[in-house]
Amino acid sequence: MANYGIFSLKGKTALVTGGYRGIGRAVAEGLAEAGADIILWDLLDAAEVAKHIAEKFGVRAQAFLCDVTDPEAVERCMAQSAEVTGTLDILFNNAGIGPHKDALEVTPQEWQKVMDVNLNGVFFVATAFARWLTAHGKGGSVINTASMSGLIVNVPQQQASYNASKAGVIHLTKTLAVEWASKGIRVNSISPGYIQTDLIREVRSDWREAWTSMIPFGRMGRPEELCGAVIYLASDAASYTSGCNMVIDGCYTLL
Repeated sequence: MANYGIFSLKGKTALVTGGYRGIGRAVAEGLAEAGADIILWDLLDAAEVAKHIAEKFGVRAQAFLCDVTDPEAVERCMAQSAEVTGTLDILFNNAGIGPHKDALEVTPQEWQKVMDVNLNGVFFVATAFARWLTAHGKGGSVINTASMSGLIVNVPQQQASYNASKAGVIHLTKTLAVEWASKGIRVNSISPGYIQTDLIREVRSDWREAWTSMIPFGRMGRPEELCGAVIYLASDAASYTSGCNMVIDGCYTLL
């Protein structure tokens, strides 16, 4: 386990939603390397991921099946997670979906599903986490996964529902930061650009080539390149940082 000094998360517990794979898994490992015990939530069984994290980093790690769009399930999983670890300190609110579809072809049900997972789910988990903290007289740190798509319109793909949901996450983050400042709960977000995950690799190759051609870095990011930002925002080093949306996109949105 690395010695991170003021960035150390030793003695803290981090809850990661969407922790089975991709960004969630990579960031969970980064938080564990910084010393945090880890709770993983996902619709898929992340028990083996939790076991791997525990063995690799020498921390406690536990996985729960949880649907973030179900407020009752979220409250139940929050209580169970706190009971297992004894405390909660950090939330990496990361579960999300990203369909590509022309707005004129999106059904009301498809629109609702994106909003339920990407925006409502973020709200349900963040508020359940904050209720637990305040009930136990604690402060904490919430880091929401937004997206550069909440700031710009992506091309050539069409994804109005995703873009709108992530714009909502950014402003929700700022709103909660102000509301909860007096409670000692900091709320920030990260806005990744194109990150090379398994889901991205399934996207048509001409789109991936177009995206890469528009990134000044000349490549997509790696999931682990998001860890430093999340560790900072989760740690005591960021004790005066709240309401921040950190864009991590290889300069994509600067052009």
